Amino acid sequence: MKSLIVVHAEFEAHWPFVADHWLERWSDQGETELIRLARGDRRTVQEGVVAPQQVTRLACLGVPVDDAEDGACLADFSALREAAFANAYGHGNLSETCRAALRSRGVRVYTQVSEGFWGESVAEFALALTICGLRRIPQLYHEMLADHAAWDRYAPENNQGPGQLGAQFSDDVRFANGTITGKRVRIVGAGNIGSRYASFASMMGAEVAAWDPFAPEPNFHRAGSRREWHLGSLVQDAEIFAPMLPISDSTRGLITASHIDALPTGCLVVLATRAGICDVPALRRRVLADELTLAADVFDIEPLPLGDPLLGRHNVVHTPHIAGRTRDANVQWVERCWCNSSAASREGDGWTRRASVRKSMSMAARRPTLTGLVSTVDRPGPPPPIEVHTPSRP
Repeated sequence: MKSLIVVHAEFEAHWPFVADHWLERWSDQGETELIRLARGDRRTVQEGVVAPQQVTRLACLGVPVDDAEDGACLADFSALREAAFANAYGHGNLSETCRAALRSRGVRVYTQVSEGFWGESVAEFALALTICGLRRIPQLYHEMLADHAAWDRYAPENNQGPGQLGAQFSDDVRFANGTITGKRVRIVGAGNIGSRYASFASMMGAEVAAWDPFAPEPNFHRAGSRREWHLGSLVQDAEIFAPMLPISDSTRGLITASHIDALPTGCLVVLATRAGICDVPALRRRVLADELTLAADVFDIEPLPLGDPLLGRHNVVHTPHIAGRTRDANVQWVERCWCNSSAASREGDGWTRRASVRKSMSMAARRPTLTGLVSTVDRPGPPPPIEVHTPSRP
């Protein structure tokens, strides 16, 4: 048995650890070759491989496949039994004709079944944004670089009376501040990301409610959140509001200006998936008016212009869209693409669900906290239509 991984540089620009982790996994089971194609190399997988007839397992990452008109797709890979095809985003350059031809030869074709591979990374990052927004950690970090004002507030003579900055108290009382414990956390979405974030907040003592009409019941009760059936009700008492859906035609603008305007003054809004699920002009208006505070990794314009009024504000924490890309997410990308296939499990090919697979990083492939909690809105392809204007509670 020979296994082959062919990866394009443009794929690795997005997923720099996937190919090497895949190589490590397959090398434990037998002869494995890794071929890297450079930027600008437009060869197909058929053109880039020597002795394809020896290959029994193939991982084709960002490399095009020549779709033969006669249906003899990858005919030179005569011994092929299993194959995975993927682009940086999506299922790879494999046509339905080619997919059908492979299956007719008995080749098992694998692909990603969800975007759960970065669920843990995004959810943890959202938790970090939340704490930074509550405690103004980035702002205080920056103040320390400029002068001693952050330290001077410790002096008794600088205290301005009850309820004001003093000693170590540096939170902005105009906005949600302090601990997550006791806060009303309201989440839109209960899938791979939203359910994890809910579990973190609940574990830390928050009162959590979530809205997601397509998520199964376990996504709520296992995450410690109350299920809210009306989006309009969810926003009314939020101290921390976290819309956590992917962007699609049916989720774009789902959080309307009316929803944004209904958020209580002082609410912290956490954006870690896509900004476009919100009415961003309405959100900007309230943030710039000091009515809301914002902790965001995603924006309506990316890169955010250097002169954008959100940058450097006292009530904004901002990061440059980095939440989902960790080495751990790269590892999970591989594990979920291949290991999660029922066929691979039935064949007993040695690719087991181990808690750790990298010698140099023993915790890199730890299993997610809420394995299997997947909402329809997290799955590839168009989700069912979502009703934007939810009815009032009877």
